[in-house]
Amino acid sequence: IMRPDDANIAGNVHGGTILKMIEEAGAIISTRHCNSQAGEPCVAALARVERTDFLSPMCIGEVANVSAEITYTSRHSVEVQVNVMSENILTGAKKVTNKATLWYVPLSLKNVNKVLEVPPIQYARKEQEDEGKKRYEEQKLDRLETKQRNGDMIFPVINPEPHTVGYSQSSLIHLVGPSDCTLLGFVHGGVTMKLMDEVAGIVAARHCKTNIVTASVDAINFHEKIKKGSVITISGRMTFTSNKSMEIEVFVDADPFVDEPRERYRAVSAFFTYVSLSKEGKPLPVPQLLTETEDEKRRFEEGKGRYLQTKAKRQAQMQQA
Repeated sequence: IMRPDDANIAGNVHGGTILKMIEEAGAIISTRHCNSQAGEPCVAALARVERTDFLSPMCIGEVANVSAEITYTSRHSVEVQVNVMSENILTGAKKVTNKATLWYVPLSLKNVNKVLEVPPIQYARKEQEDEGKKRYEEQKLDRLETKQRNGDMIFPVINPEPHTVGYSQSSLIHLVGPSDCTLLGFVHGGVTMKLMDEVAGIVAARHCKTNIVTASVDAINFHEKIKKGSVITISGRMTFTSNKSMEIEVFVDADPFVDEPRERYRAVSAFFTYVSLSKEGKPLPVPQLLTETEDEKRRFEEGKGRYLQTKAKRQAQMQQA
């Protein structure tokens, strides 16, 4: 059941809270599957979350029903489809709030750097396996491309003007403790996603000064594990605005200096989309982002491309329905 500490001041459940529930369901079913045959015990680690749309808001007092199903397995990875439904226990009304696809890899409990083989699943039709293999190859390529372009850093801006990138950019520093981690001593993917959503929400709120909600999350790529005792910096900046939405780039950098000192590294990256709402919950126009540098202008155009691509896909799906 959703409680006040799960929601924002308007009573809408935080997107990060929902993402954390989604990841927990995916971790349970994939870990259970990967230990279904005799062999080394393992824990499934989150590698990627595909684009996730927030179809309908969830509110305080509603019950979240989370269901998960394994839809494809490769030799070393598991694809999990998770659906979230909210239920008003006073009226009995139910609605689908989220549909998400996650990818996990099984890591040995004896050696965390060893990826184990995944037991295959049985497909009802050959087409299901072929479609799953296509999705696997696409996400594998996208993860590689994302990792290659992840070198950006966010630096403070002195006396920034309103509605500029520097004005709303935000960072959060978090010390990874035992409660954040799996049995292997690495951060739960859901914990990381919740922190990322929190930072993205701050960026969006600073930009438009209204109630904001998560509309969607583009693919979240987990490039490297984050170990217990690390200090992580979650940074967010505005990259693009349309008339009624904001795209925010969020990345997580880790400093694992407690047990095994090494240089800071980029662990996770993603794009979040937010919308601005009135007190009545109606969409509001978003102040346009003012770009100042060539890099900001380039990121704005890249964000515009993603926005138009998503819009075209949504229109095509509506025509097919």
